[in-house]
This record gives sequence, C-alpha cells and structure tokens, in this order.
Amino acid sequence: MAFVTVGGTAVHTAVDGSGPVCVLAAGLGMAWFDWDPVVELLAPHRTVVRFDRPGLGLSAPAPGPPDPAAEADRFGGVLDALGLTGPATVVGHSLAGFHAESFTRRHPARVNALVLLDTSLEERPVPRRPSPVPDLAVRAGVTALCRAGVPYALGPALRRLTIRAGRLGGAPDPAPPELVRAVYRTSRTARAIAAEHLTYPEAALYLAALRRTHALPAGLPVTVLAGARATAGPDPWLTRQRALAKALAARFRVAAPAGHFLTLDRPADVADTIRAATAR
Repeated sequence: MAFVTVGGTAVHTAVDGSGPVCVLAAGLGMAWFDWDPVVELLAPHRTVVRFDRPGLGLSAPAPGPPDPAAEADRFGGVLDALGLTGPATVVGHSLAGFHAESFTRRHPARVNALVLLDTSLEERPVPRRPSPVPDLAVRAGVTALCRAGVPYALGPALRRLTIRAGRLGGAPDPAPPELVRAVYRTSRTARAIAAEHLTYPEAALYLAALRRTHALPAGLPVTVLAGARATAGPDPWLTRQRALAKALAARFRVAAPAGHFLTLDRPADVADTIRAATAR
C-alpha cells in the first residue's frame, strides 16, 4: 500500500501483480479491500491498481465536495503518480462507473478497455433544485452525528448491513473486521459517503453532457457486466443495463445469480471479464 498526492489530496493506493495495467474503482462509500476477491484472481495476469476516493478507505478527505471532473481525472492522476503511464484497462463499479466512463471519454488515449460493473444508471438525469438549504441541512446533520460519536459506534454495523442488503441472499460481509473498524468508525468516511450521495446527480449530469460532446474511440473494447437479481420473470435492471451496453456499442455480459456487489458475489466473473476485455 502507498499514498500518492492527486489534486492536493493524499490518496491511498494498492498495487498487486504484474503484466498489463488495470485500474479499479469501487462503488459509493466502498473501500479498496472490497476488491480483494477479484484481485486474488486477477493479479497473476495483470498489474492491478486500486485507490480510495478522498475520505474513503484510507484516503485523506478532500477540501470540498466531490467534483465529477476531478473524480474522472483521478484515474489518470493515480496512474501518473505511480509511474504507470501506458494505456490501462479502466474498471468502475456502481457509482464509479460514471467516473470510469467519464475518464475514458476525457482521455481516450490513456484507455485500452473500459469495463462497467453493475454501473449506476440515469437515463434522464435531472438537475437538483438550486436551493442549498437541503445540502446544508444534510451536512449539518452529518456533522452533528459525527460529533456525537455515531460513526464510531454504528459505522461498522451500518457497513455490514449495506453489504448484506446488496449481496445475493443477504450474504455476510467478508471484509476483515479490523479493516472495517479502521475505516467505517471514522467521521471522515461518514462525511465522504454523505458527500457522494449528495453529489450523485451532478456525476450523472456530467457524464450525460460528456456523452454528447466526447465520443468513445471507435473500436475501443467496452464491456458492461450486470448482476442478474431476479430468479424468474423479467429483470428490469438487466433490461436497463443491456440498453446501456447497446448505446455504448459494448459487449454485454451477465453474472448470475448475483446482487449488486459483483466483486463479492461473482469475483471469478468479474476477473474473467476484465481479462477478456483487452482480448477482444
């Protein structure tokens, strides 16, 4: 593990394995160790780079709220700081799918494949109301909870509940308890999670604007891997993910059965998808 400075913030990174480079970004509020089951399978074949966004994992907090352009460019900043300058396979799960696709559209020469894992979807993103009052109320509420010690008392338990809710059959969180305590007992993480929730609409709007002005390179391998939740009948989530793949001229793959946390439910499918991305 190492810390690099990107945009003035100390960003926690982890680099494993050897071979062609792939860079992994986790979903909203998640940490580097959520990729562990995938990295075990991927490291024999790839140089695997993971990083925590500001305030998450072990990274220092950012001076302000998340900025979608900065989060997109963070992929490149991390790779530069680590001395990895060649094209990389860029992988984003959930909310980080917005960031991964945005980076690819902004810096196409730096990407040799794009992989979106159960990525967030907003077909018609809507701007938030301009009034700052709701944001200020949420931030004030989070600050009050932090001062009362709520993250220290309940943060790990809330993390465990979140993972169970997003996994197939409510499977438990496999992350080491000592890491969960170290990360999710902090007010830094609580504030970062709240900030990502608050700025989610901006991330969706930013990507929608980029899709109108910055085309993906012709022939770039793009893969959408979605988790199949429904056991019978139509699955609206898969329908939406399939439509995204079609719009991006991407290969569409399904991990079944799986919840939202594909890295935990189907790590072999995720690793295989990443390995196959540049083989197309």
